[in-house]
Amino acid sequence: MPYRHLSQLLDSRFDSLSPELQRAARWLQAHPAELGLQSMRQSALAAGVAPATMTRLARALGLDGFEAMRRPSMVAFAESVARTAHPGPDLVTQACDQLAQAQAGNLKSVRSRNSAQQLHAAAQAILDAREVLFLGLRASFCIAYHLHYTCDWLRANTRLATDAGGAWADQVLALAPGDLLVVVSQAPYTRQIVEAAQQAHARGVPVLALTDSSLSPLARLAQRTLLFDTASPSFFHSMVGAQALAETLMDCVAEQGGSAVVERLARRQQGLQAAHAYWEKKPPRQV
Repeated sequence: MPYRHLSQLLDSRFDSLSPELQRAARWLQAHPAELGLQSMRQSALAAGVAPATMTRLARALGLDGFEAMRRPSMVAFAESVARTAHPGPDLVTQACDQLAQAQAGNLKSVRSRNSAQQLHAAAQAILDAREVLFLGLRASFCIAYHLHYTCDWLRANTRLATDAGGAWADQVLALAPGDLLVVVSQAPYTRQIVEAAQQAHARGVPVLALTDSSLSPLARLAQRTLLFDTASPSFFHSMVGAQALAETLMDCVAEQGGSAVVERLARRQQGLQAAHAYWEKKPPRQV
């Protein structure tokens, strides 16, 4: 069984699991490498459950036991090591081809994992909010930045939660129930992102999550969730799916925004042209 299939199996069976098994399932989704490298006892300790819980989770998924659940991660890790051990020209080409194939699948996930209705509802939530705050850290920061940059062209009162001194958390605390917090993260989920979403949720602030799994702690807190795949044959997650989802979401915002968006775009473009924001080739001087 490829690890991707195990991940999908965890997603599909999650709601039918007991709270204890759900805790173990969340850990598996967030720590695929550790699952492949650690014993059942070590994995259970890291997940905060009893070792027997791992066996019960495997059987709840229709697998023979912990080793059957662990094997997809072991195989994926071994294949990754084999690809990088002797990176000759042929292996480099093969690795690039495999990465391109994974990236293509991540692109397709935007449409396969999100319905038109879900995209429409998420875009409308962005348009209806009094103020929108975008939050992403580590690898997800670039996605949050792009969301904010694009959305600021389309509507007023958007902010990016960032501060070199670490005061971005104050921006989250300043949100009110009429605002919207948009968070981006994928496994392993950044602790500050989850805690910020928890704080917003507790105060009645709607949360829109862009994440990689319906088991994500962000998905469990959010009023609306959009999903993307992060598959990659290399050590790092692929962010192609997240970027494609961000672009799709902003396209929906632009389409649904009507005349207000068109007018704002025109004003912004005129202002940038007046400021000579973009390089233009000067005509040759007349002699």
